[in-house]
Amino acid sequence: MTVTPQSPELRRELGLGDAVVTGLGAMLGAGIFVTLAPTAGAAGSGLLVALAIAAVVAYCNANSSARLAAKYPSAGGTYVYGRERLGMFWGYLAGWGFVVGKTASCAAMALTAGFYLWPEHAHAVAVAVTLALTAVNYVGIQKSAWVIRLLVAVVLVVLVSVVVAVAASPDVDAARLDPTSGLSPTGLLEAAGLWFFAFAGYARIATLGEEVRDPVRTISRAITIALAVVVVIYALVTVGALAVMGADALSDSNAPLVDVVRAAGTPALVPVVTIGAALAALGALLTLILGVSRTTLAMARDGHLPRALAAVHPRFHVPHRAEVVVGIVVAVLAATFDVRDAIGFSAFAVLIYYAIANLSALTLEGPREWWRKAVPMAGLIGCLVLGFSLPATSVIAGVGVLAIGAALYWLRLLRRRSTADH
Repeated sequence: MTVTPQSPELRRELGLGDAVVTGLGAMLGAGIFVTLAPTAGAAGSGLLVALAIAAVVAYCNANSSARLAAKYPSAGGTYVYGRERLGMFWGYLAGWGFVVGKTASCAAMALTAGFYLWPEHAHAVAVAVTLALTAVNYVGIQKSAWVIRLLVAVVLVVLVSVVVAVAASPDVDAARLDPTSGLSPTGLLEAAGLWFFAFAGYARIATLGEEVRDPVRTISRAITIALAVVVVIYALVTVGALAVMGADALSDSNAPLVDVVRAAGTPALVPVVTIGAALAALGALLTLILGVSRTTLAMARDGHLPRALAAVHPRFHVPHRAEVVVGIVVAVLAATFDVRDAIGFSAFAVLIYYAIANLSALTLEGPREWWRKAVPMAGLIGCLVLGFSLPATSVIAGVGVLAIGAALYWLRLLRRRSTADH
């Protein structure tokens, strides 16, 4: 993509460690603390099988995203890849779905932090943390990276503590791990789709492509490392949660990991897990704002959003106007709505986003052509199957949002053609 002087490039300041931590912060926060209960409700003890399915699809998507990011190391992620490989409409549709879906996710993460930190004033806390993290992002990507490092370190310690507590518990029952208990094929696919919400964070690495040093090597390695670490952590925590509580109890829990440490006989860990969950949500929120603002920047550069949002701060080298607008919208949503139920809608939007990424990767040429085609094809099919296996309300809302975005695109195009004709 050619960047005009009015839309200067962002500064490349992130190394491999920063990129890995950014992906970890997004996935850990949006994942195990949020999706464990609804996935258990959908899949029963087949929760682990659903996790494996989601992990395979996530690997295919990660592979496609890494190859595309190496070729197009610009801010915007699949918006850029779809535009360059499939045409402007497909890139726009991916970007529209990402911005709308992930803005709802931002509000959900802010409210999650609010309910853990101060339940009686969750909305006020959600607004406060949103504005605070927007300010952190405003003063530079390196400042954000340091905050994310701290949050990820704390969350990892908390999750390891949960695993250790379960391992030492006398109430562990291996029979609760039977994957056939309460399992149905439709529930399994629905759970896999919901699990995918927890894996979507590696997109943040790709959307920061314009701020990563040596993006051809760094992005591919960072996505692979972050995804592998998260799969292992999710598997360990899920096995422990099922073994000590069972799927039915997990599905009824509003704070599953808090209930897990209680069931394991270690109530002293409850405040630790509570703080860890809040920090995980904050880490996810921080990286979500980063990703949404960079996609907003890319779409503004092409005129699909107000071009004023394409401005890059001359000192901090961040898309400051996009970050401020995203932060304000998220704060308003968090103050006025309970959007914790946005998981299904966001999962659908992200799965369509990655379907377009896989479709874009199918157009790439390279060695070992059969393998290069097989992985994105599997990812494309997997995304579509999981997306349309989500609850009907999520699918309807997702299709509706994409239809509105498509209508706006074609109306804008018709207006431009009409203006050109006159």
